[in-house]
Amino acid sequence: MTQPAKPFLSHPFDDDKLKEECGVFGVIGVADAANFVALGLHALQHRGQEAGGIVAHHPEKGFNSAHRFGYVRDNFTKASLMETLPGPLAIGHVRYSTAGSKAAVIRDVQPFFGEFSMGGAAIAHNGNLTNADALRMELIERGAIFQSSSDSECIIHLMARSIQKHHADRIADALRRVEGAFSVVAMTRTKLIGVRDPLGVRPLVLGRLGDNGYVLSSETCGLDIIGADFVREIEPGEMVVIQAGKIESSRPFGPSKGRFCIFEHVYFSRPDSIIGGRSVYETRYQIGVELAAEAPVEADLVCPVPDSGTPAAIGYSHASGIPFALGITRNQYMGRTFIEPTEQIRNMGVRLKLNVNKGLIKGKRVILVDDSVVRGTTSRKIKEMILDAGAAEVHFRIASPPTAWPCFYGVDTPDREKLLAARMSEEEMRDWIGVDSLKFISLDGLYRAAGEAQGRDKSCPQYCDACFSGEYPIAPSDKIAQGFEMKAAE
Repeated sequence: MTQPAKPFLSHPFDDDKLKEECGVFGVIGVADAANFVALGLHALQHRGQEAGGIVAHHPEKGFNSAHRFGYVRDNFTKASLMETLPGPLAIGHVRYSTAGSKAAVIRDVQPFFGEFSMGGAAIAHNGNLTNADALRMELIERGAIFQSSSDSECIIHLMARSIQKHHADRIADALRRVEGAFSVVAMTRTKLIGVRDPLGVRPLVLGRLGDNGYVLSSETCGLDIIGADFVREIEPGEMVVIQAGKIESSRPFGPSKGRFCIFEHVYFSRPDSIIGGRSVYETRYQIGVELAAEAPVEADLVCPVPDSGTPAAIGYSHASGIPFALGITRNQYMGRTFIEPTEQIRNMGVRLKLNVNKGLIKGKRVILVDDSVVRGTTSRKIKEMILDAGAAEVHFRIASPPTAWPCFYGVDTPDREKLLAARMSEEEMRDWIGVDSLKFISLDGLYRAAGEAQGRDKSCPQYCDACFSGEYPIAPSDKIAQGFEMKAAE
């Protein structure tokens, strides 16, 4: 029986952050694969906290699935549920909606499943299809009946209309029709399939589990939790098909050069994950080092805005020689969302999630290091809390360039007019937030921190940085049709 929809009321602190995309995970070649998938999804919970789902296959019992709202720990740790998902092959998905309905609707929760002439198949998708509206209209006109509002369901319908005889070929057929960003984990009765879009915007890695098992995961931290060994990243534009302990690799989209999302380094990925052979923590630490060189200021303390600002704050502290301190404490028992029962509690805002160490802050010149500024509302509230605690000065240092453009590749960003950096200069933002100084890391500094010693290659950027630069590597067709104006070429 389908669960009733639960309210997901965003907390003010969360509303001023870029929302995680999604996380995908798949396992083949081990007994009770769904249990491993549940653990992997738990490790990827930071990528999507609205809902999750698992599809599993057993040679005798066929396909079985479970889709639930809320955290993995609250649903997929129950023996009564996991016993309904037997078999040596399973995939899963954790969701934060970036396309389709923002309401809690169980039919939008992935993985999606379809029955085809050659048998059933399920897919889980991380990313966003920038031509989904046009595809959806075309498919509906041709008789397709959609069950969800998700752009990912287009892939299932395109597979159904393919004339190819094998699932993997149908997936490749379908993905050649879509535009945008996708890391897809799919399964048939006997195969686990992983695909990345030609630019490799969203992450996907391959792991080895035991003698015969293999794992696909959005991040390496998903491999760590189940004791799987990291093998390699799935390359941009690559498809891998895993069956009976063997891996077949192909390039269904032809040659391609990657444009991985640089914001994965800044915020989305867990700090203990590895991207491109480099620790995410190390990159965030180096961001702080670059910030200290680009934007020095005399102060008494360097304090992170918990939790994603911490590695950059440590790097800033070490490079500048200014002591690091935990001047702000995050309430670890607050969930990703919070049901606010009264207006009085609602007006408490950020204080429900963060609290200032007054004894440490009083009389001090404080540098606050945060990962980004989106609307700027949270930055203003944190500044007020720091001043209320008696700080002498407040300086913001931001571990990413100004976020001035929306992302259309799987990150839920506000409309451009709601982005503070789209409406104000750095000086205007400083005055609006009300701090003594405000400095963002430069694009070149961010690239250097990510391992590109020469900075950003303007002729062919090494990463997708459209949210900072306005240079979209894939034209957002649907948004352009709705009137979105891209940045003019320089």
